[in-house]
Amino acid sequence: MDNLPTSLQYDHALELCVSLFRKKTSDYGTAWRILRTSSLTDQIFIKANRIRTLQEVEVAKVDEGIVSEFIGIVNYSLMALVQLELPSDYPLDLPPEEANERFHKAAEETRDLMLKKNHDYGEAWRDMRVSSLTDLILMKLLRVKQIEDNNGKTIVSEGIDANYMDIANYALFALILLDEQEKL
Repeated sequence: MDNLPTSLQYDHALELCVSLFRKKTSDYGTAWRILRTSSLTDQIFIKANRIRTLQEVEVAKVDEGIVSEFIGIVNYSLMALVQLELPSDYPLDLPPEEANERFHKAAEETRDLMLKKNHDYGEAWRDMRVSSLTDLILMKLLRVKQIEDNNGKTIVSEGIDANYMDIANYALFALILLDEQEKL
């Protein structure tokens, strides 16, 4: 994937996530809809914390590596964005087409935000370490937890949705960097 424009690398990494979401939706339906956004935040936290542990100890005792955890972070973040948009009394069981459409919409909005920020920040993430992206994800999660504990209220900060988008984008950047490192 290296030497390709960021948008193509991003789309490739995102397609890995979307493909897994579609397959799991086919297997499990929309069981994830039972989770409150705070539970999705905790699921993302577990995955990010595992990545950090693996980065520090470099030995995994469970046969799932860092890449699958970053994919999980992206997917849980996009699921959380879907949950934020749906009213609490919305049916838990979504037809697969609707679930995929809503997931795709969340992915598109997240991608649009990445393009805007990537323009303004000049692709600074390319000079970052994957471990720093992990730390940024964990920091964003702590922010989300605080906002959730404050019933979604903020004074000057961006909302939960913007944080979920940033988390997904950091995880996608990590997937791109890991793919580039693998090809070295």
